[in-house]
Amino acid sequence: MQAHELFRYFRMPEFGDFRQYMRTLPTNTLMGFGAFAALTTFWYATRPKALKPPCDLSMQSVEVEGTDGARRSTMLDSDEPLSFFYDDVTTLYETFQRGVQVSNNGPCLGSRKPDQPYEWISYKEVADKAECVGSALLQKGYKASPDQYFGIFAQNRPEWVIIEQGCYAYSMVVVPLYDTLGNEAITYIINKAELSLVFVDKPEKANLMLDSVENKLTPGLKTIIIMDPFDSDVVERGKKCGVEIMSMKAFEDLGRANRRKPKPPSPGDLAVICFTSGTTGDPKGALITHQNVVSDCSAFVKVTEKVLHLNSSDSHISYLPLAHMYEQLLLSVILCHGAKIGFFQGDIRLLMDDLKMLQPTIFPVVPRLLNRMFDRIFGQANTTMKRWILDFASKRKEAELRSGIIRNNSLWDKIIFHKIQASLGGKVRLMVTGAAPVSATVLTFLRAALGCQFYEGYGQTECTAGCSLTVPGDWTAGHVGAPMPCSLIKLVDVEEMNYLAAKGEGEICVKGPNVFKGYLKDPAKTAEALDKDGWLHTGDIGKWLPNGTLKIIDRKKHIFKLAQGEYIAPEKIENIYQRSEPVAQVFVHGESLQAFLIAIVVPDVETLTSWAKKKGFITSHADLCKNKDVKKMILEDMVRLGKEAGLKTFEQVKGIALHLELFSVENGLLTPTLKAKRPELRKYFRSQIDELYSTIKI
Repeated sequence: MQAHELFRYFRMPEFGDFRQYMRTLPTNTLMGFGAFAALTTFWYATRPKALKPPCDLSMQSVEVEGTDGARRSTMLDSDEPLSFFYDDVTTLYETFQRGVQVSNNGPCLGSRKPDQPYEWISYKEVADKAECVGSALLQKGYKASPDQYFGIFAQNRPEWVIIEQGCYAYSMVVVPLYDTLGNEAITYIINKAELSLVFVDKPEKANLMLDSVENKLTPGLKTIIIMDPFDSDVVERGKKCGVEIMSMKAFEDLGRANRRKPKPPSPGDLAVICFTSGTTGDPKGALITHQNVVSDCSAFVKVTEKVLHLNSSDSHISYLPLAHMYEQLLLSVILCHGAKIGFFQGDIRLLMDDLKMLQPTIFPVVPRLLNRMFDRIFGQANTTMKRWILDFASKRKEAELRSGIIRNNSLWDKIIFHKIQASLGGKVRLMVTGAAPVSATVLTFLRAALGCQFYEGYGQTECTAGCSLTVPGDWTAGHVGAPMPCSLIKLVDVEEMNYLAAKGEGEICVKGPNVFKGYLKDPAKTAEALDKDGWLHTGDIGKWLPNGTLKIIDRKKHIFKLAQGEYIAPEKIENIYQRSEPVAQVFVHGESLQAFLIAIVVPDVETLTSWAKKKGFITSHADLCKNKDVKKMILEDMVRLGKEAGLKTFEQVKGIALHLELFSVENGLLTPTLKAKRPELRKYFRSQIDELYSTIKI
C-alpha cells in the first residue's frame, strides 16, 4: 500500500472514532507512540539479511564411504580433501608472491614505537629484504635446500617475516624458539635441530645463547644475528668462544652485495619445524611442510570465500606468538591477499593502545583474552540497572544471531556496544578463536557485542593449527564446526572411557594434506601420533552433533583412575569449575589409591572481594583466602556448577586448598600455550595435596 493510499484509508468514515480517540491521548503518550514507530522503522530499515551460508547448516559434514565413519566438509565436490585454493599458490613462497601482486605493492609490515603511529614497509621492500637475507645465508656457505635449518628467537616483529620469507625463497627451513620454553629446552632444540645460525631480537638473548656455548652445551652454534642495536662487548664475547656476532643490517648488506636468484621450494618440502612445548618431557619438533600450511590456509579461504573477501585494505594485528602455527597460519592467509600486518609493541599490556592506533579489521584471539574481555565488560556494569540493560541489549542481538544475522549498526550497537567495539579500533570485521576451549556463554555474548564475523576453530600443531572450523551463518556456540575442507575427521573407540564411535563419540583422528610428517628424529613419538594409515590421533575426545558439527567433550591424554576404578578426565571438570565467579584457576587432582578428587584453587583477585562482600565478608584478598568459611562457600559454588553441568558424584571434588599466586608460564606451572603442566603442579602442591587427603573423611 502506497503512502497516499494509506492516508486515504485512514480518512474513511469508519476510522472517525479512531481519529477522535487519538486526539484525546496525552502529548507524552503520542510522543511515545511516535518514538516506538520511529524505532520500528529504523529497525526494519537497517536490519540486514542473514549471510548466506556456504552449505546446508543442518548437514555440515557427510560420511565418506570406506573410511570407518570419517566425515568431510559438504563444501567439497568430492571425497578428496582440498590441497590448494589458488592454482598459483602451492608453497609459502608463492603465497607471498601472490600478495606482492594483489597488493599493488601496498604496505605489508608495520611496527610502532610508544605513542607513535605505525610505520610501514611495502610488499616489494619486504621481498627485497627477504632475498638479501637468503642470499647472505648462501654467502655464508649454506645450501638452498630443505635440509638447512635456521633458528628465530624473537618476539613478533617485521624481521620475523622477512627472515622467514628469506628462507622460503631459497627452500630453507625455519625453527622458531621462544622465551617461555626455558633455557634447557632451547639448548635441547639447538642441538636436536643442529642449528649453527640463529637470529635473535635482543642482545640479552645473544648473551643467553653464548652462556650455553661457553658451557659447551651447544658446541654447534657458530653465528648469531641480532636485530636490535648492541655494544662491542657481545662481539668480543662471541669471538672468545668462536661465535660470530652480526647485526641484522650488516647481514642484509652482505646479501645485497652478493645477490642470488631465488630457488623456490616444492609443496612437499619442509617449511617449519615447530617445537611443541608439551606438558611433560622434552619438546617435540613437528615437521610442517609448505603443503601442510597452504592446504590449511586454502581451507579457511574456501569456507569464507563468499562472505569475507579479504583484500589489500584489510589489516591484521600480530601479537599471538609467531612461534606457534596458529599465528603462522593467519599470517599466511593475510599475506596471500596483500593485506597489512601490524605488530604489537611487544608488551601485551599495551595491546589496547596498539589496537586503537592500528584499527585492525582482523583480530585473532584466544579464550583467555575473551574471558578477560567478558569479565571486564560485566565488571563495569556495576549496578543492577546497568547489568539489566547490558543483558537486555545482548539478548536482543543474540536473537538476531539465531537468525544468522551478525552486525554492528543496530540501535543496541549505537547505544550500548559502540564503546566495546571502539576499544578494538572500531573496524574489526573478522575474529577467530582457537588454541583452547571457550565458554558458549562468553562466545555468544562477544559475537553479539562485537558484531563481526567470529569463527571458532579446533586443531593442534600436528595438523597445522586447524582441522575444523565453524562456518559463516552458523553463529551457534558449543561446538567447533565441521571438518575443514582440507581434513577428514573420524572418531575411534576409547573403551576405557566408554566412548564408542558407534554412538558418535571417540578420540578425534585427522587425515589430509594439513597433517604433519612426524617429529624430528623421533620415530617412537611419531608412531604414537600417526598410525600406519596416516591418521593423526589427537588425544581429544569428540562427539558428532546431528548437524554434522564436532563438539569437544573430553581429553584422553590426562585421564587417571581412582581407587574404585572410575576414570577421571580432570580438564573437563576444571573447565566447569572455572566458571565459578570467585575462581580464576583450578587444578583438579586424583590418585589411584584414593577414592575421591581434591583441587587447588586460585581465587580471582578482581572478583573475590566483591563476591565475598555479598556473603558478608569484608576484608583483604589475602585474609579471605585464609578464611575457612570463604573456602567452604567457594567449594559449594564449584559443586553447584558441577551438578548443573551433570558431573557424576565421583567427578566432584571433596575438598580444596586456596593458593594466592596464579599458575603461569613464568613459575613453570603452565606451558607456553597456557596448558597446565600437571606433573609440575602435582610436585609443587604435594604438601597441600597430602594434607587434603589426610584430613578429608568421606
